[in-house]
Order: sequence, then structure tokens, then C-alpha cells
Amino acid sequence: MISSASKPNLCGAIFDAPKKKTQLDELEKLIGDPEFWNNPEKSQEVMQKRKRLGETLDQDRRIATMSSDVAALIELGREGEDILELLNSEVPIFRDALSQLETGMLLSGEHDHLSAILNIHPGAGGTESQDWAEMLMRMYLRWAERKDFKATITDQLDGDGAGIKSVTIEVEGENAYGLMSSEIGVHRLVRISPFDANARRHTSFASVYVYPLIDDEIKIEIKPEDVRTDVFRASGAGGQHVNRTESAVRMTHIPTGIVVQCQNERSQHKNRASALKQLKARLFEHELEKRRVEDKKSEDSKLEINFGSQIRSYVLAPYRMIKDHRTKFSVGDVDRALDGDIDAFMHAWLVYKKTGKTASDAKDEMPD
Repeated sequence: MISSASKPNLCGAIFDAPKKKTQLDELEKLIGDPEFWNNPEKSQEVMQKRKRLGETLDQDRRIATMSSDVAALIELGREGEDILELLNSEVPIFRDALSQLETGMLLSGEHDHLSAILNIHPGAGGTESQDWAEMLMRMYLRWAERKDFKATITDQLDGDGAGIKSVTIEVEGENAYGLMSSEIGVHRLVRISPFDANARRHTSFASVYVYPLIDDEIKIEIKPEDVRTDVFRASGAGGQHVNRTESAVRMTHIPTGIVVQCQNERSQHKNRASALKQLKARLFEHELEKRRVEDKKSEDSKLEINFGSQIRSYVLAPYRMIKDHRTKFSVGDVDRALDGDIDAFMHAWLVYKKTGKTASDAKDEMPD
């Protein structure tokens, strides 16, 4: 229920829009300086900050306008006008915008704004779990496409006959890491198996890991003597050049045992650069993990890929529902979620992480 007390400055009060407008004006003056582009790294940082401030102010104006429109409709309703149809069309849009606003406010972690590296691995179960891992890969690729993020598969090992044995994806976009950190853990699928001639119901598992894609502002020192680099021929599709030359690169960080590899590029040089970037991200996450070893949330990604350890269940038979076991949030439109529409799950996780409240708690607190 939205009362007539809604004000157009709803969002501005949260964002402190005047202050951000002043910051944006200062950045514009800085960008206008002829010496600005002499330092590419610094100028890129400023341009990214300008983009974030501009998007924040645009969101402020958009929500303020919607708030004013809904309040005006309610006033017309009080005067006896038939506004039910208009209100029913406007309120869901307004609610979605507020949800996006809340999500942005919840992404307050030090590295939430960074891009992400996503790893998916199937659990035990052969073709069944490998096919499930590929379904998850498609879901996240479709999600990235919906968000206008750039998603690049840097390493993929195909399964035996179907699915994948592992995949690594770089997802580049604002807040990609903060959003995708909600996906860390074991994902469970229940369905009638397309690989079972007797059409029996099967349960499959796959694990998802997410690391921040470290930018140039965060320095990670890697000693050359601590890294073993191996080159090999790429597997799978890619043409004769890729498969006949040793263009794929595998890097092993000897002190930690962390291994990364990249084989999607035709050039060994490009694969080496991509693998090094992934290694830096893994080492950075490794250091963060050591600092927060007592934090239970950091251990969620280490659960066994098996029964009882899942964070989310995707049930396609005998009924259809996806339920997050941490937040208690669930949806019945399974196909839409598997097609990449998972923002609601991410939002529910961010709320839960910040407040400890589940979707059930939120419903209980709603007024009658």
C-alpha cells in the first residue's frame, strides 16, 4: 500500500543528490582540463566514477518522478476518479524501481562494485550433473545478457557426451561481483531425467564459486619463481590453428596450489594474460578468505557437492518451483528463472545478508 504521503524527494533523501551533483560537477571540470588525459589510469578511474554518479542521479530523478506520479494518482482516487487500472500498471513498475534502488544500497562491500570470475563444477553423477552444470552456465550467461554485462568463457571442459565438466566465465559489469556473490554454493536440480530411458526422477548437484575480478588499482604481487606455467593444445571447438598449436596456458601457484587455465584465445600470449588475471583474482580471494576464516558465510562455498549442502533447489518434477534455502525466497516460474531472470533471488540474498531477515520474515511484517 502506497500512501499519499509519498514524496518526490524519496530517492534524493537516500542518495543525498545535491552532494552527488556537486561531485559530478567537480569531475566534469577535472575532465575538461587539457592535462586530464596525460595519465590514462587516473583518467579511466575518474571516468568510471563519473559514470556511477551519473547513473545514481538518473535513478534519483526516475524514482522521484514515479513517486510523484503514483502520489498524484492516489489523490485523484481520493477525489473519486477511477484510477485503479492506471495504479495497477504503475505500482509494479515503481516497486521494481525501488527494489533496484534497495539492491544498489545493499551493495556496500569494499569489492562489490568489481566485475567477477565465475566457476561452475558438476557434482558426482556423471552426465546428469554435467548437464545441470551446463544449464547453470546458460542461466548465468542469459542473466549477464539481461544486465548488459560482458560475459566471456575463458575455459570450458566439455562433459562425456553432454554437459560440461567445468567452466570459467569472466563477467564484466558494474556490481557484478556483489550481485553474483549470492550464487556461491551448491545448486540442486530435481527433474525427470532426459538421459533415463525409464523416465525416472533424478537429483543432480553443481557448485558455483565467484571471485572478484581484480582491477589495476589493487596490487597483487606474484613472484615469478612461485608460478609454474604449462602450455598445451586447446581442446574442443576452435579451428585447426587452436587445436594444432600449444596456445592454451595453465598456471600453478606453487605456495597455495591454486591452478588456473585459459584456452579460448587463438594466441598463447592472450591466454597467458587472461590466466594471470584469473590467478590474481584467485590469490586476492585466497587472502580475503584467510582474514575472514571465522565468518561462516565465507565457508558456504566449501560445502560438499551433495545432499544437505545446497543453497538453492530447482525442482522441475513432480511440481515446479525454485527455492533458496537461505532466504526462503521461492518462485514457481522455473523456466523464466533458468532463462536468466534471477535478480529477485540475488536481492533476497543481499537483504538476508544485511538484515538476517528471510522472505518469510518480510511477509510476516507486511501490514494487513
